[in-house]
Amino acid sequence: MSVARLKKLSLVGPAAHKGDTLEALQELGCMHVLPLAPPPAEPEKISERGAHDAYKALRFLTDVTDPRRQIQRDPAFDMNQFVRDVLDLMQRTREATDRRDFLAHRIAQVRPWGDLDFPPNDVLAGNRLWFYQLPVKHREALSEVKLPWAILEQDHRYIYAVLIAPEDPGDDILPVPRTHTGSLPIHELEAQLEEAEIAIEALEAERIAQTRYLTLMRRNLSAAESAAELAHATQKVRDESAMFALQGWVPEDRMDAVLEMAQARDAAVLIEEPGPDDAPPTLLEQPENRSAAVDLALFYQIPGYRDWDPSIIVAASFAIFFAMIVADAGYGAVILLGLLTFWKKMDKSPAQRSWRLYGVIIAGATVIYGVMVGSYFGASPADGSIWARLKILDLNNFNAMMMISIVVGVFHLVLANALAARAAWGRRRAVANIGWIGVLIGGFVLWLAYMNDGATLPGTVLMVAGFLTILLFTSERQITKPTDWLWRLIEGLQGLAGAMGAFGDVLSYMRLFALGLASASLAITFNDLAVQVMQALKGPGILFGLLILIAGHLLNFALAMMSGVVHGLRLNYIEFFKWGLPDEGIVFRPFARKEVQE
Repeated sequence: MSVARLKKLSLVGPAAHKGDTLEALQELGCMHVLPLAPPPAEPEKISERGAHDAYKALRFLTDVTDPRRQIQRDPAFDMNQFVRDVLDLMQRTREATDRRDFLAHRIAQVRPWGDLDFPPNDVLAGNRLWFYQLPVKHREALSEVKLPWAILEQDHRYIYAVLIAPEDPGDDILPVPRTHTGSLPIHELEAQLEEAEIAIEALEAERIAQTRYLTLMRRNLSAAESAAELAHATQKVRDESAMFALQGWVPEDRMDAVLEMAQARDAAVLIEEPGPDDAPPTLLEQPENRSAAVDLALFYQIPGYRDWDPSIIVAASFAIFFAMIVADAGYGAVILLGLLTFWKKMDKSPAQRSWRLYGVIIAGATVIYGVMVGSYFGASPADGSIWARLKILDLNNFNAMMMISIVVGVFHLVLANALAARAAWGRRRAVANIGWIGVLIGGFVLWLAYMNDGATLPGTVLMVAGFLTILLFTSERQITKPTDWLWRLIEGLQGLAGAMGAFGDVLSYMRLFALGLASASLAITFNDLAVQVMQALKGPGILFGLLILIAGHLLNFALAMMSGVVHGLRLNYIEFFKWGLPDEGIVFRPFARKEVQE
């Protein structure tokens, strides 16, 4: 796998062929379109990428628990009009539901005062009624009110009072604000609530009736997606009188197909190599059976166009880290058994088959490492058995396991810097990466010398040479005047500030040993606890012991899975990408027809 080489293609053609040209480009599906025209000033006129309205309408209908019998064929079915009808139904349903909720809330507010018929204003000589829900403890405040008032209802908590005044009495007349009850009596509000409920039922019936078109909707989703993609790309095209212009990035191996299409439509084409100021998108070329590795690598960060493809290394290192964190062959076998259980269900697409294969790799790595450390659901193999002879690592040997973790960390970061140097070869930054390799290896050699009372000179020489290389080659500044030499030195000193971070990143790989030991220790603890219960309680102790084993290992398995995923990815995304992929790229999004799978 590698990052595909791209070229910038500019296409100019007659306005009369604009639609045909765009449709042909979409059929080819190999161009990452660049905007040559500004987006519309009105946000609502901007075409989004993707058929969001169609998916919104589909979700609205699929939420119906009992859909109607599906219509399989309807030549008059118009996807766009149907989506508009469903969205209109959604809006009307939302408005009716809001109306129903408002009326129910208003009735609950008014009910304590009773079913009042409000008199006309001339009956009260221009006065109006103002309602207050007053806590019983503020009863004395009501006695001090100068305005006419009356108590309509009272319970153990509140007094429901009404004041009579031509204007709002104000917020300070009572210790509580007035209650807004509106001008309609309860019986009229209840009549409107009934009408709203009937309207909602009618809308729900209309919604159920529309579910008969769900199958046709799913079949036409790809067309809706393609139409949305075409509208999005059209807004990026520049129109000039009788001509149009389109620009984008195209992979080198698809350039001939685009040129043939342009020639057939009387379009002129300009092909350019990526310039130093260009930022081409990143397209990773890989076979379908490795798409899981690409998904894993691109989940956190897109590598830059001029960087390297991290897919295989991230996939391999994550499997190793996951196995070291779980550190149990039994748990690896459980993962493998789960994959075999859902094996056929994960065969619907190349992406699912790729993830299924990668799951087998992870499970296999976990089983192999579990055999190497001699852990089978926390139990150790019997002495003299073949499984005992396969045990070559001891999790309780802290010095050895710490050494393995440090070796893994140093190798991982050295590999990251080596690949970064290879990608940037010919630039000063590549030499600085080689300097970091010297610092990492020199620091490791120096640590081994201190641990074993060996000679410290080799490690010291490597570290000093590495630091000097970093100091001299970190800066990419061009020398145009004498002061640029000083700035190069200052930027080199800034680069040296990353030394503490480098050693901290190496020590971060100690989590592989710590989490693996924690997982194994917790499994052993549950095993010992179950045995103790079985021995202490004859008869029911067997049942309680089995429950402890099952619950304990389920808990430990869940914790191990979570730790393996989180920390296994973290060492790749944080430590490894920090040194190996300093630049972040833009994902290559081809202008293509969409094939939607339900």
